[in-house]
Amino acid sequence: MRARLNPVMRRLGFDEGDRVAIVHADDLGMAQATVTAFEELIEFGLVSSGAVMVPCPWFPALAELCRRHPEADVGVHLTLTSEWDAYRWGPISTRGVGSGLLDDEGYLPRTVAQVQANASVDAVTAEMEAQVARALEAGIDVTHVDTHMGTVAAPQFIPAYIQLAMAHGLPPMVPRYDEQQWLEFGLDAGTAAFAAPFVEGLEAQGVPLLDHLTGLHLGDDGDRLELAKATIDALPAGITHLIIHPAKDTPELRAATPKTWRARAADYEVFKSEALRAHVRNAGVQIVGYRAIRDLMRQSMR
Repeated sequence: MRARLNPVMRRLGFDEGDRVAIVHADDLGMAQATVTAFEELIEFGLVSSGAVMVPCPWFPALAELCRRHPEADVGVHLTLTSEWDAYRWGPISTRGVGSGLLDDEGYLPRTVAQVQANASVDAVTAEMEAQVARALEAGIDVTHVDTHMGTVAAPQFIPAYIQLAMAHGLPPMVPRYDEQQWLEFGLDAGTAAFAAPFVEGLEAQGVPLLDHLTGLHLGDDGDRLELAKATIDALPAGITHLIIHPAKDTPELRAATPKTWRARAADYEVFKSEALRAHVRNAGVQIVGYRAIRDLMRQSMR
């Protein structure tokens, strides 16, 4: 594990032992329920950032929300998969079968493995750029880029992901992990061996990186408030990207995500609760968004 203080921490004014979290709402725009939930959550103030799935049907509504709430800290959740059974979406940059970004039904592939095995680097690069461009054109003050289901975490895609971030002056969601940490995170040995020195080089260039990635797993149907409290308590020193998937409990959400709607609805309820707000305050965890990190990055690039 890299022991030295993350330079982003220092530039944000934090000390070595500080615990800092980006409380991040994933999958915005996937369903209408995510849009209305996020609006309430940004007004409540505990959720500090989110990311939108541009190819999804409710992207325009999320963009409209961002125009009404210019303070909303929203990145692009680069989306190269369409994982549900009864609710699907396709790429916005191509209808070419040879791109590897279309399955037999004409949608984005269901799995990460299918994209990583079949999609061309050129097609993935074009799709990622198209998604960021559409978000910007829709009036979203994009604060960062991250990756739906971790699909870009492959040696052939990582350089394009970073190049996209650098071209737009956007922090990429990348932790400053060494090879062992990447293995523990779940990457295969080849990708971990590639990622570790690549990431170290990014930090040397001044690209802002995270210290840790964690989140509330969608497969956990237990008490989400207690899970959130335990997750907050376990945060180590440094900057952590803490992932949640908030959405209101609606018929659409239940139909689109039959296996995970309970956890999504619970995340929405928990992260607008005074009980969790008080717990975060008492735990001494400090909340930041990506906009401050993006502004640091752009200052360095001038």
